Amino acid sequence: MTATALAVTFASSSYAEMLDVEKDELKFGFIKLTDMAPLAIAYEKGYFEDEGLFVTLEAQANWKVLLDRTITGELDGSHMLAGQPLAATIGFGTKAHIVTPFSMDLNGNGITVSNEVWEMMKKNIPVGDDGKVVHPIKADALKPVVEQFKAEGKPFNMGMVFPVSTHNYELRYWLASGGIHPGFYSPTDVSGQIKADALLSVTPPPQMPATLEAGTIYGYCVGEPWNQQAVFKGIGVPVITDFEIWKNNPEKVFGMTKEFTEENPNTTLAITKALIRAAKWLDENDNANRMEAVEILSRSEYVGADAEVIANSMTGTFEYEKGDKRDVPDFNVFYRYFATYPYYSDAVWYLSQMRRWGQIPEAKSDSWYDEVAKSVYRPDIYLKAAKMLVEEGHVAEADFPWESDGYRAPTPAADIIDGVAYDGKKPNAYLDALTIGLKTGEMVEGSDIIKK
Repeated sequence: MTATALAVTFASSSYAEMLDVEKDELKFGFIKLTDMAPLAIAYEKGYFEDEGLFVTLEAQANWKVLLDRTITGELDGSHMLAGQPLAATIGFGTKAHIVTPFSMDLNGNGITVSNEVWEMMKKNIPVGDDGKVVHPIKADALKPVVEQFKAEGKPFNMGMVFPVSTHNYELRYWLASGGIHPGFYSPTDVSGQIKADALLSVTPPPQMPATLEAGTIYGYCVGEPWNQQAVFKGIGVPVITDFEIWKNNPEKVFGMTKEFTEENPNTTLAITKALIRAAKWLDENDNANRMEAVEILSRSEYVGADAEVIANSMTGTFEYEKGDKRDVPDFNVFYRYFATYPYYSDAVWYLSQMRRWGQIPEAKSDSWYDEVAKSVYRPDIYLKAAKMLVEEGHVAEADFPWESDGYRAPTPAADIIDGVAYDGKKPNAYLDALTIGLKTGEMVEGSDIIKK
């Protein structure tokens, strides 16, 4: 049965009444990033209370702590890296079955380099008639810098937020598209630095600017406001956003244990309803509410960064080099383009990157990717919640892809930085088309790539 058919099966006008939730006092975790916004807005605008939910939001120290506390039940659900529910479910790192009925946003990340590296890169970047560097900036411009570091015997260290984060995969994607090898993982070496030209390691998001300023890393990939913070502090230059790496790429999800959703099905629906309403508020009327959202997010209990810094990316612009502010209206997308629908194809992309870099050691069939995606991403729950909201008059029927089979249309080559199209139904063909990364039948053994 398709997700759409399942949603229709469950649809009933009786849902217009408040759900009889199994658990009404809930605690949700988040990391201090602007893309936790749907949680803050659902709380501040009373959408959780509208569903009979009394929610506490609690910032977490890092992504591992957040995941562990969700698994143990200390948190009922959390703002999560999209890779976390997938990795946990397949047993990479912590083993637990996490599911998501709600995708929190599209885009929202950037890659920043130190001032020193930027000055070295600029020589390799064309300049337009306006005197500004031409965007998007490809990693080709960084490659000679990395080679110079290597020739001088200096490691080129870069930061990302977690081994299964979008940031890790986006940074790797960008580097590899420019011929810079970001390294492999193996069952015996989880550093991710096997054969690496650039050495990637974990730094928690709020610590990125300070780590860059200290010279421990020469660049990083992170969500906002920590790229714009580097601009405001004058310590680094964002060179590219993830919108330019992969147009309208998926970002965070809201994750809960499968056990929680099975024991609390009405509560899960109520949570999803509140989050959908919050996402709509964030994008409605051409982002008219974004400045209010910025004020809310700037509070210490949420992101706790200056409103001016958050507004730099949250309101439709993005500042690269100091003074070089450009329009990027879709830098943060919370609702349009069906952003909140948990597409299987998004899950497959994350799994394909885990395979590409050796976190999934051996090749898997296309059907395996599909099965894992469907065990974690739950558009059936999402559409059931959406149907209820339509009946209640909170959202429009046209806001949801009712007839979807759970897969987005293939992303054309022109929308991805390396010019390789992505079709979620054909992950192995996609992986084999990428220049750097594991191919069908390959795996990492020691420091070598072997054929199985």
